[in-house]
Amino acid sequence: MTREYVVSARPGRKPTHPGELLAEDVFPALGISISEAARKLRVSRQTLHRILAGNAGVTPEMAVRLGKFCGNGPGLWLRMQQAYDLWHAEQRLAGELAKIPKARTAA
Repeated sequence: MTREYVVSARPGRKPTHPGELLAEDVFPALGISISEAARKLRVSRQTLHRILAGNAGVTPEMAVRLGKFCGNGPGLWLRMQQAYDLWHAEQRLAGELAKIPKARTAA
């Protein structure tokens, strides 16, 4: 049975883009090129390259493909992308968020 670990706290540093993990760790460990990986994933080389460069995110459809190819399921890839996207949104909106009050529940 595969065990999944949930991160309960937001990291203080920028999360790694899933494309960076693929480019620097996964594909080199498998000894395959971007072109070969794209063929096996059944996507265009350009689509895969945009993800590896961090210029595009991992969509649910791509997460399903990566999860099948890597054997670890789509959840990991979606959680990585979500953490990356949330961190960047919080950074961009920090000033605006400081002005939004926290709602209080009625007693």
